[in-house]
Amino acid sequence: MFTGLVESVGEIVESVPTGAGVRVRIATTLAPELTLGESVMVNGVCLTVIAHDGSALHADIGPETLKVTTLGGLQPGHLVNLERSMRADSRFGGHFVQGHVDAVGHVVAVTPDAEFHTVTVGYPPRFAANLIHRGSIAVDGISLTVAGLRDDAFDLMIIPFTMAHTSLRHAVAGTPVNLEFDMVGKYVARTAELATRTAS
Repeated sequence: MFTGLVESVGEIVESVPTGAGVRVRIATTLAPELTLGESVMVNGVCLTVIAHDGSALHADIGPETLKVTTLGGLQPGHLVNLERSMRADSRFGGHFVQGHVDAVGHVVAVTPDAEFHTVTVGYPPRFAANLIHRGSIAVDGISLTVAGLRDDAFDLMIIPFTMAHTSLRHAVAGTPVNLEFDMVGKYVARTAELATRTAS
């Protein structure tokens, strides 16, 4: 389980095919603190640390993950948002994030507003029931609030700190992003779906 509060922005150093999957090496200041087998969220995707040294972590990405997330497109030089799994004795911020991507969206526009930015993200319309105005969503692993909502896109108001300390600072129109909808909302949507089936 994660919170969507990015701890560090890492850089893809190496991406090597391994049969059906890919092994990545990510340079990060978190590397010395990691343990083997630990879960780390990379751009919203929960991965397992299979090796690490003083400057980088290594993780395997399986074929299913490559198919349903943006991780297959990562190349050396790409920046990624990183967060270690939450601890039971730590202060909880953000919202409950599992690191299980629901859909891939894309940035429609990045609009400056003084020192702030509005980022508009397009998403598959079939997920509309999972979003509410002022609700939470994880975009590339960042816990954010829906500031505007339409059937196929939503707006995010990004504060200067978030823009400076996440990979969003490099987002442009067309940038693909991993989306994880709020877990509570997904349970509500699923319950409503099942209730409709039972009623019919």
